[in-house]
Formats: sequence, structure tokens, C-alpha cells
Amino acid sequence: MTEAAADDQTKMRVEGMDCASCAVKIENALRRVPGVTDVAVSVAAGNVTVRHDGVDIGTLAARITALGYKVAPADEKGVHEPHGNGGASHDHDDAGLHGHDHGPTDGSWWRTSKGILTIASGAALGAAFLIGKLAPATEKWAFLVAMLVGLIPIGRRAFAAAISGTPFSIEMLMTIAAVGAVFIGATEEAATVVFLFLIGELLEGVAASRARASIQDLTKLVPKTAMLEENGSVREVQADTLMVGSMIQVRPGDRIPADGVIVSGESSVDEAPVTGESTPTRKGPEESLFAGTINGDGLLTVRVTAAAADNTIARVVRLVEEAQESKAPTERFIDRFSRYYTPGVVVVAFLVAVIPPLLFGGVWSEWVYKGLAILLIGCPCALVISTPAAIAASLSAGARRGLLLKGGVVLEQMGKITLACFDKTGTLTAGKPVVTDVLSFGAPEDEVLRLAAALETGSSHPLAMAILAEASRRGIILPSASGSQALGGKGVSATIDSRQIFLGSPKAAGEIGILDIELQGRIAALNDEGKTVSIGVIGTSMAGAIAMRDEPRPDAAKGLKLLTDAGIRTVMLTGDNRRTATAIGKSLGIEVQAGLLPQDKQRIVAEFQAQGFVVAKVGDGINDAPALAAADVGIAMGGGTDVALETADAAVLHGRVVDVAAMIDLSKRTILNIKQNITVALGLKAVFLVTTVIGLTGLWPAILADTGATVLVTMNALRLLKPPRTQPWA
Repeated sequence: MTEAAADDQTKMRVEGMDCASCAVKIENALRRVPGVTDVAVSVAAGNVTVRHDGVDIGTLAARITALGYKVAPADEKGVHEPHGNGGASHDHDDAGLHGHDHGPTDGSWWRTSKGILTIASGAALGAAFLIGKLAPATEKWAFLVAMLVGLIPIGRRAFAAAISGTPFSIEMLMTIAAVGAVFIGATEEAATVVFLFLIGELLEGVAASRARASIQDLTKLVPKTAMLEENGSVREVQADTLMVGSMIQVRPGDRIPADGVIVSGESSVDEAPVTGESTPTRKGPEESLFAGTINGDGLLTVRVTAAAADNTIARVVRLVEEAQESKAPTERFIDRFSRYYTPGVVVVAFLVAVIPPLLFGGVWSEWVYKGLAILLIGCPCALVISTPAAIAASLSAGARRGLLLKGGVVLEQMGKITLACFDKTGTLTAGKPVVTDVLSFGAPEDEVLRLAAALETGSSHPLAMAILAEASRRGIILPSASGSQALGGKGVSATIDSRQIFLGSPKAAGEIGILDIELQGRIAALNDEGKTVSIGVIGTSMAGAIAMRDEPRPDAAKGLKLLTDAGIRTVMLTGDNRRTATAIGKSLGIEVQAGLLPQDKQRIVAEFQAQGFVVAKVGDGINDAPALAAADVGIAMGGGTDVALETADAAVLHGRVVDVAAMIDLSKRTILNIKQNITVALGLKAVFLVTTVIGLTGLWPAILADTGATVLVTMNALRLLKPPRTQPWA
């Protein structure tokens, strides 16, 4: 067996890890291995990450399988080691990698070991009931055998957990209760309770598998094959073999197999599978595509920009799984609470069993029975899973529509935001200028645009690109230009149709011809709206003007109004000049602070925090980095870039302002869901505790109070996977 290098990290998938108590047992067992420095267990993602110093990997797998779980490699081929030994593989024998299938993972539940055990226990219970009717004298022994069918595997797991550091596991409480019930003559009920316990565990496993699959389903959106264009021919290859820079063809109706940029072709692209956007987006050359989206009506040639392991969907899945491993404040509190809660329940159960008979003459069998029932009621499974189940569902639901929140801490904090600071360029606006007005001073509007676009042909300047895009949109055929000349700081000139044409700033145009007071007034009005104006001149006569501006995103006004309606104050913090910023701010209805350097934005965020606001900073993740770091929650806007994904606490992958409101709403719904879960978990226990003590309920309702509450809590959390009925941001 290969030894891992010092400070290594090993990640393994644990199949059948369905609830928080599973995680506790695994964590306790691994922490007792010499050389292990840290353990992070994620029930939601179904994996465990171990940091260790020279530990044999087989030892880690053996500790987990001893508890009754199956250890599967994180990469589905071998135990994954991202750090340390250069990715050397580790061979394991069957005992090291495969153990008892503790819960349903893939396939039908009745084919799993847990499903088979539950069916066997139920069949044995049914057989014992029939035997008892046919031969009453053997009834007790028949139910004892039926109980042992299910209890022996449970007891083995309880013993393994106890010797590895978790003496108060649900399996141990179950074993004590069942054995105790036999000793006081409640054999039939003991067998029934074991069967109900196995059903409860099975339901937990089904619910956990459903939650786990919600984010992994995203990976199924990416097709397995791609059409690679190479050396003048096109051939089908596996999508995961595509390299950055590869050229691929995407036919109409096909799913796009990789992140990329369109090289040639134009088509409507259905991004609903990834972004949730119901309307297909028209895309052409130099525009980005996401893996998993659907090409509409045109043949596209695409240059791959990310390998399969690093495309948008793969990174989203990876980041969500990492986020699910980080615990929210509420979850950490409940973890600490449960460490004292479970031993406390054991003490209470013991006192209920012995004090009434010893001090008040109670019947021993009656009070021992009640004590055993309290043992089952007291299991903290439902309480402990109440928070992580809701957070995992929310992180998955958010990721499916391009809302990335990096962990439970961020998710909880998001719902407390009272002020949101937005960058302008690339956040509230699209980040590139567009033509907003074409004015006729002496030539028709289309003629002004035709001549201007002819002058700008071949230029990559943002303003030139805006003019060319508008001419293309209007279907204008461009004439050829000769003698093109760029005049530094003034504009560009050329000969078109035997006429000398100039396009440039109003000041430069005024040096060629005459800009009268009326034209100057019209230009000034456009400048006051934050627009850049270029003047077209034919010879020495003013032909017209083209106004351009980096326009607000189509959903910006709606997104800001949603935040305002939710009681959140909005402010624009921008480095742009005050006139431009004020014009955009006025159209969007947002407060404006302009002419700011990055350190100014950071200072203003700190000032708002000092005033008592919980501040979110929304920016592009690069020049806003200081303010993003200073804010209570930093939210990066972008198209899934590395910077947007890695610099902030959260990321809006698809650049919609309304998604910030959706993210905050998701947080608030999650916090409400957590409160509901805790109420259900503790409320059911309280009710059954009282009814057990006064003699209204017994062992089998007690086990339903535990497993039933766990299933209810998990199913309630899964409601977060579905969007709310009313979606004002949609």
C-alpha cells in the first residue's frame, strides 16, 4: 500500500451516509486514527475529506467500512488524492473498499442491502405473526427470531460505532431498547420497533439520495460526445477529451458539449437548462456559450475555452459540494447542543426507568418500558439534520439557476442584508456601449450610420463596435472606404463615395465645420444623459450625430425595485464621472456616489457598516475586490469566470440584477425552513415524551417520533429545491 505524503488530503465518497448521525460516527472514527489532522464530512455531497500526515489510505477506508458503509473512490476509479503524492493510485482489496451498503445510492431501493434487510425483517415479522396465530406457544420465540433478523446488523453497527468513539449512536439506543423490551416480555413490540426503525432508515436514505442527486443532475446536461473539427474534417469524439482551443461544430438542436466562444455562425441558444432563462438568446461570433445549453436553429463553430473538468457546470457542482461541507452558525450551534443532548436523554431515560419503582413503588416493567421508549424518542437525528438538509437543498437550488453561495454562513448572512452597493459598469450595465440615438443634422439617419460604420470597419474600439453592431442590426450595407486615417484624440477620416468623411468628437468636428447653438444644445442634452456623442461630417457640413452609452441591463430597474420593495437600500458606487453615473442612476432610481477609486468604495462600505447596515457589495470581482472583501457579503457578477467564482462570497453567474433579489429571497426562505424543521424535530419529541410518561404511547410510536421526524424534516427541506409559486424576479 502506498503511503501518502505529509499534509496530504484524501477525498472519498461514502455511500449510504444518509443523516447527520452517520456523519458524526464517521468523523469520530477517523479522528481517532493516528496521523489524521482534520476531517470534513458532507452528508449532502455524500463525501468525506481527510487531512492526514503519512496515514495509509486503506486504514481510512477500513475505519469507515467497519461502521457499515461502502467507501467509493471520489473519482469513481480510485480513491482521489488531489494533493501530496502526485496522484498515485491506491489499490484496495474488497474489504477495504466495500462494506455494508448502508443506504440507497443508485438504482432501486429494494436492490440495496438496506432495502433487502428491511424486506427480510418485514417478512420475518409477518411470518412470526402467522406462527403465533397457528401455534400460540411458540409466538414469543417466533417474534424473538424476527427481531434478531433486523437487530443483529444494527447491533454490529452500534458496537463498531461505540469502539470508534460514538457510544450514543441511534443504533446503540435502538439495540438497548429492543433488548430491554425482550427482558420485560414485550418481544412482539421489540420486533415491530426494529422493523419500523429499518423502514425509517430506508426512507431517510431515499430522501438523502434525492437531495444529493439534485445538484449532480446538472452534470447530465453535458453531452457525452462532441463534433471535433480538425484538419478540414469533422469527427465525433468524447466530450471529456476536448482541449482548450479545440474547434467544434454544434448542429441545430444539439446540446453544447463545452464552454466556448462562437467563431462563426449565429443561432438562438436555449440557456434554460443552466440559467432558468425561458427565452432563447440570440448569439453570434465572439459571444460565449455554456456547456449544457441547447443550440437552436443555426450551425455554430465554437472554440473551446474550458476543459470538461473545468467547464461552468463542473465548477458549479464542485463549488456547491465544497460549500455544503462548511457549516452555518445555526448548524454549528445544534452540533454542540446535540453533544450534550443525547447523553442527557440517556440519563433522563434511566431516571424514568428506576426512580418511580425505587421511590414511589411503581411497577418495574411499566417504568422500564417507558424509559426504553424515551431512549428512542431522544435520538437527535431529526434535530441535527434540520439545518444542513435545508442548506444543502438551497445551495443546490441556487446553483441550478446560476446563484452560487459559498456555504451555509453566506446563505444565512444573505437574508440579513439591509443595504446593497452596486458597481455600475458590467454590473448594473452590460459593460459595453450601444448606440442609443442617431440624429440627422443634414443627412438621413441611416446615411449617417452607413458612413460612420464604413469609417469604423476593422476597428476593435468599443464605440466602433457599437456603431458596427447597430448598422448590422438595421441591415445596412456598408460602402468601402479609402485613405482611412486615425486622428489621435479627435476621430477618424476617409474617402467614401468620392466624399471626405469625418467622424469624431464635437470639438474636433467644430474645427472642420460649424456647430451652431441649436446643435450644441442637442449634443449637451445627450451628454447630460451620460451619452458619448460622435459627430459625422461630410466635407465641411454637419451630417448628423451618433450617441452611445453603456446601457443598464434589461432587468436592472426591476432588480433594484425588488430589493427596495424588500426594504433593502440600494446605492451605486462607481469610478465613472458624476454626469454619466447620475444619468444611469436617475433612470434606475438608485442613489449614486461617483468618481470613486477602489479604496474609496472599500471606505464607503465600512462607513455603512459603522452606521449599522448589513452590507452586500455587488461587483465584477476584479476592480471591486477590496470592497467585496470588506462587505458582509461580497457578490460577484459575471459569466462564470474564475475571478467571479473565486473572489467573492457569492456569485451571480449569469449577470442578472434580479438574481441578487432571488438570492436574498432564497436565503430568507431557507432560514424560515430551518426554523420549521427545528420546530418539527423538537415539537414531536416533546409531544411523545409527555404521552410516553403518562402512558398513552409506547415503543413503536417512539421510533416513529424519531425516524418520522427525520423524514419530515428532510422532505420539508427538499421543498427548497422547487422555485416558489410566485417568482417576481423571473
